[in-house]
Amino acid sequence: MKALKFLLVIAVVAAAGIFASIKLAPAETAAFLVDVKRKIGGLEVHSIQLDNGMTYVYMEAGKGKAETLLLLHGFGADKDNYTEVAPYLKDYHLIVPDHIGFGESSNPYEAEYTPAAQAMRLHELMQKLDIDSMHIGGSSMGGQIAMTYASLYPGEVKSLWLLDPGGLWSAPRSELAEIIERTGKNPLTASTPEEFRAVFGFVMSKPPFVPEFILDEKAKVRIDNFALEQKVFEQIRTDNTEERIAGLTTPTLLVWGAEDRVLHPGAVAVVEDLMPNVTSIIMPGIGHLPMLEAPKQTATDLKNFLNGL
Repeated sequence: MKALKFLLVIAVVAAAGIFASIKLAPAETAAFLVDVKRKIGGLEVHSIQLDNGMTYVYMEAGKGKAETLLLLHGFGADKDNYTEVAPYLKDYHLIVPDHIGFGESSNPYEAEYTPAAQAMRLHELMQKLDIDSMHIGGSSMGGQIAMTYASLYPGEVKSLWLLDPGGLWSAPRSELAEIIERTGKNPLTASTPEEFRAVFGFVMSKPPFVPEFILDEKAKVRIDNFALEQKVFEQIRTDNTEERIAGLTTPTLLVWGAEDRVLHPGAVAVVEDLMPNVTSIIMPGIGHLPMLEAPKQTATDLKNFLNGL
């Protein structure tokens, strides 16, 4: 009985400590918890400078594994979009960067942010890491950049893992496109904490649990980057990736959430018509970010695909 009371006291003290930490130092507490999540996937943060002075901040796990998997996040996101799925991908050497313009990487306003410019910068990053053969996974804008990378450096890309990729503008119009046309506002950008929470709900049908104070800290980064994100979005929405990938033979696993409101699932047929070596999966009940909404299943599908190559 005494032992039970002691454990109860310890639990109460621990809970009080966490509550105090959130109230007194929310940024530090959020950073600590994000780091814990990274460590579960074996991810460590590094940085490297390009020849033009820009700096990439990236996560790495599984160094020394035979197969490298480069994972590219989407518009308005950052490298932590892959912390949910990373624990299921421990058989691979993971490289997970913040794109230039996002997260902790350099974000010069005057830079070019087209998919081609991003792909060329990523190529320099991989060269500096002495990696010239890899699989590439990309979500949304990251998928658009991944397809561009494969078209520019086809001999270096062993396969593509495309998660609701962008740049397929002949696909049926999405809810996002209709909202932008009707209101002139982009629901993927945020200038207030409330708008950021709305973004979180818009892009996912089954979002993982994230404490509100962590969302608020993430919102601060998005709000600070608001002006640059407007510029980036205009550059990616006018980029026709379809012309670039027509006839591309890279083995590709194409995954799309059936409930995606950002990019219409009808784009699957567009990719299948353009690329001759595509395996497609439509995930029922999933929105725009399968690797966050169903990380275990998404990783399992990828591993099965790669094992079959």
